[in-house]
Amino acid sequence: MENTPNRLYKSHLFVMIFEDKEKLLELYNAVSGNDYRDSGLLEINTLENAIYMSMKNDISFLIDARLSLHEHQSTYSPNLPLRFLFYLSDLYSGMTRDANLYGTRKIQIPPPRFIVFYNGEEEQPDRRILKLSDLYTVEEEEHKLELEALMLNVNTGHNEELLNACRTLGEYAAYTGRVRRYAKEMPIEKAVEQAITECIREGILKDFLEKNRKEAIRVSIYEYDEERHIRQEREDAWEEGRQEGRQEGRQEGRQEGEKIGLEKGRQESRQRIVKNMLKQKKTEKEIALLTGEPEEAVRELIAQIRSEASKE
Repeated sequence: MENTPNRLYKSHLFVMIFEDKEKLLELYNAVSGNDYRDSGLLEINTLENAIYMSMKNDISFLIDARLSLHEHQSTYSPNLPLRFLFYLSDLYSGMTRDANLYGTRKIQIPPPRFIVFYNGEEEQPDRRILKLSDLYTVEEEEHKLELEALMLNVNTGHNEELLNACRTLGEYAAYTGRVRRYAKEMPIEKAVEQAITECIREGILKDFLEKNRKEAIRVSIYEYDEERHIRQEREDAWEEGRQEGRQEGRQEGRQEGEKIGLEKGRQESRQRIVKNMLKQKKTEKEIALLTGEPEEAVRELIAQIRSEASKE
């Protein structure tokens, strides 16, 4: 049986590469259109002490009195704006820890910017705006709290101007593309080894891969397994839901059966994700934060899971 990927395992390869201030400045300039040369201007303030490591944001930093939050994603998630809101709250809290929030003197905070670098296999446009308001249960003419994140597709063949402007990002896209391509023809371990060997020979991420080869292999394999696991979870849940929905719906007609199937697929997917997190000893609050589900909904799902388990 396939093991559930351990999300506490290690930072993504993207984070490993862009933890370097020179590379991070190169990325920032490409995204923002600026031309800063001094990496000393960057003040990295990535969250390190979150209650659960996957809630740690990938990269956040200050430059020119602005706060940039960067996330890497290999699977699309509409909940990213909510996660960014949690990250931002923690960052602002840390910045104003010694300030008098009840005083009359204005406390200044840096304006934030949210960027998602997407390199998953699911087809996505070059650019996409993700909004916090898309998650609200009630639609209003004007939302009093909005957060917009720009998702950039950094797969080879997308956003070529950006990939050319940031050579490191372009090389990262080339490397991950090779890993995926070779993984279709051979075991993932061999695919990663071959991709790294070729990239070093061709000067793609050469210095980074030579210096961090062992760790890059380990993280690349983990990332591939994690992405495959998430994709398989979704496909299995939807397929089970469709099949059961068709059976239940035969008496009520084809259209109603499809409706039941879709709903059952969604429910199966949610239950499976929560069940995996319970196995990892996560609390209700942690599960709610990670999934973007209300705590009450998580509590109901947990009750359903435990009720079904007691009947087995």
